Amino acid sequence: MGRRRNPWLNLGMDSLWLGAEAQGVIALRMMKFAAGGPAAAAEAELMVAEKLRAAAETQTQLLTSVLTGKGHLAPARAVAGYRRKVRANRRRLGKI
Repeated sequence: MGRRRNPWLNLGMDSLWLGAEAQGVIALRMMKFAAGGPAAAAEAELMVAEKLRAAAETQTQLLTSVLTGKGHLAPARAVAGYRRKVRANRRRLGKI
């Protein structure tokens, strides 16, 4: 017999991981900003553009979830979407 999954616990753990992963990305960005130069300026512009794009995508996803009758899945989908973006940034910023 399989273990039942608690969606609230899963959402809480995913949110916790999102926060931890985001802190790592913030540290990598701060190091890049501290180095200065054109790379730092480009990163700042990319960061703002990514944040605006991610917010728009999340709003669209949340609205779609609600309109299709799956509003209960919206929070987990939002956190999963942000985690994907944070991991992609960590991979990109971690390259030397």
